[in-house]
Amino acid sequence: MKSSRSWPRQQILLTPAFLALASKLRTLAAFPEIVSALDSLDDHLAYRTYLVGHDVTAADWAVWGALKGNLKVLGLLKNNTHVHLLRWFSHLESLKTTQTLLSDYAAAKASKARNTKTAAGFALGLQGAVEGQVVTRFPPEPSGYLHIGHAKAALLNQYFARMYKGKMLIRFDDTNPSKERTEFEETIMEDLQLMGVHGDGVTHTSDYFDKLYELAVQLIKSGKAYADDTEKEQMQKERFDGIASKHRDDSVEDNLKHFEEMKTASTEGLRWCIRAKISVDNPNKALRDPVIYRCNPLPHHRTGDQWKIYPTYDFACPAVDSLEGVTHALRTNEYRDRNPQYQWMIDALGLRKVHIWDFSRLNFVYTLLSKRKLHWFVDNKHVSGWDDPRFPTVRGIRRRGMTVEALTQFMLLQGPSQAAVSLEWDSIWTINKKIIDPIAPRHWAIVKDKSVPVTINGGPAAPEIKTLPKHKKNPEVGEKKTVYTSHILVEQADAVSFEDQEEITLMDWGNAIVRSKEVDASGTVTSITMDLNLEGDFRKTKKKITWLSAPTAEHPLPTASLVDFDYLITKKKLEENDEFADFVTPETEFKEVVYADANIIELKKGDIIQFERKGYYIYDGAKGGVYEFFLIPDGRAASIASKAATAAAAASTVPAAAKKEEKPAGSTTRMYHVDPVAGDIVIPKSETKMYEVKSLYD
Repeated sequence: MKSSRSWPRQQILLTPAFLALASKLRTLAAFPEIVSALDSLDDHLAYRTYLVGHDVTAADWAVWGALKGNLKVLGLLKNNTHVHLLRWFSHLESLKTTQTLLSDYAAAKASKARNTKTAAGFALGLQGAVEGQVVTRFPPEPSGYLHIGHAKAALLNQYFARMYKGKMLIRFDDTNPSKERTEFEETIMEDLQLMGVHGDGVTHTSDYFDKLYELAVQLIKSGKAYADDTEKEQMQKERFDGIASKHRDDSVEDNLKHFEEMKTASTEGLRWCIRAKISVDNPNKALRDPVIYRCNPLPHHRTGDQWKIYPTYDFACPAVDSLEGVTHALRTNEYRDRNPQYQWMIDALGLRKVHIWDFSRLNFVYTLLSKRKLHWFVDNKHVSGWDDPRFPTVRGIRRRGMTVEALTQFMLLQGPSQAAVSLEWDSIWTINKKIIDPIAPRHWAIVKDKSVPVTINGGPAAPEIKTLPKHKKNPEVGEKKTVYTSHILVEQADAVSFEDQEEITLMDWGNAIVRSKEVDASGTVTSITMDLNLEGDFRKTKKKITWLSAPTAEHPLPTASLVDFDYLITKKKLEENDEFADFVTPETEFKEVVYADANIIELKKGDIIQFERKGYYIYDGAKGGVYEFFLIPDGRAASIASKAATAAAAASTVPAAAKKEEKPAGSTTRMYHVDPVAGDIVIPKSETKMYEVKSLYD
């Protein structure tokens, strides 16, 4: 045995040779050369843990990196013909430092791709932006939960604030006490935190009620606003037709008097509102004397009974933007017609200018984002609440299994697009899958209904428990315990497909040969007997199936419910005149009861896993002893298709054979009568050595 003192000398001699080999391995393409190099390394590692010495050296890392970077070499290595080399390679890859390096590299690569796309999308930047001075704001109304459309606005505002080293304000537009509640403010702040959106300050429009009142009085005194008691429907008609209100030219004194009446919410005051005096017949109807103040006697959730009059969004938004130092107001382009109105308010009030930056509203197929319509679904019990996994709210899609990282990536990839399109859901769920797949633990589940008991000849006489990785490609995910017995369960769908004497693979165990299969009169498989064949080659079997050991008192199997969902509406895009209630999907929740891998009892609510051969799921908690999991769409067409629309299309597509009907003799028809082309000709049969062809006239 060599002395340890000889290792430094050996290291000096061998390391350059392995570094040279590593350089060569990166470019090897010819099959004989690759095999020769792998054979040489395999022989060298037959009695060694590392290439040089007793620890990892630069030689190991150089050769490992070269193998990892050459797909042809890697493919041959994974054939398992070089066992010593593969042992060494797997050992280096399993080291924590390697895993961290690979993870960081993948993240950096993905981040670079994302940043390149995002930077290209935002290349135009913000008009007049000065680094360090940009102030954006996200102004949600506290009258509901944030939905995926709000998420885009929030993330874009934060993105630009950080891009210019400025700041972003979160301002609650709380100007309507009829709809707003403190509860919604709290949930909105929680949702923003979930998305990683953190404002540099939180304010409320109600903080400026005194100032806004002063500005309204100023506008009236300057003759740029007036009081109006025209009925709502008539006012809408007059604005549409370009007809001036009868009060448009009332005196300043009368207008101020009515405004004071409004402040007290008297019977007289409740009849009036304040309108900006912009235009009667401007082609842009947003400029036709919009309402800027209205009376509401309900108590405000922050200011109580202090105020009975409240500014509208059209008046408060530009005023408060300017007062708070906002430099750039990001708005969806559905407000584009109101942009001139926004600028008019600032000019009329003599306030500092604010830049407006438009972006497209986010719309998805089969999805409603209107708060009024979402309220309807909640009120009519079509969903369980605002966090229902069928809802497009931030809470809903998070509960369905959407990760914050996927949500953020998707929104930034949309960039500053101006196109008003209805997006498919596939892209965002595909991004989500790429994020969860490397870290989702793998488990098994067997559908309870008609599950098939299987007797394994050659299986363990007593139950055996083995520890296996939860994720074969990522040991950091942890380990799980799997029970092996001579009695297992498989799914009916798998059992039906087994042929007599077929060799199949029991995943994480080995091969088995189907020796007998019992089937009842209905064609349902009731039991199977297999012979374990651990020497069998799994690469030669067509079927790799999941299984679970049959439940016993010592090793019970938990019952789980796998839940899938459909869209809430059956039409991809509702038209303006469509009544959405006419398109409500009749059934949107589908449950399948299964036996599950016993390891699921360790899960916490919100954990994401993969039931192999079934899909990705998020654990939603246990109900009545049943563990409930929601299916996470993976972006593939089948996972995001409307089930209701697919069923309707299938029903309308009747096979031609099914449509063909036998016509009874003597039946009546509106078609004119045509005699047979061949009349009553009888075709004689003759002897022939040719194969027989059926007569056209039989």
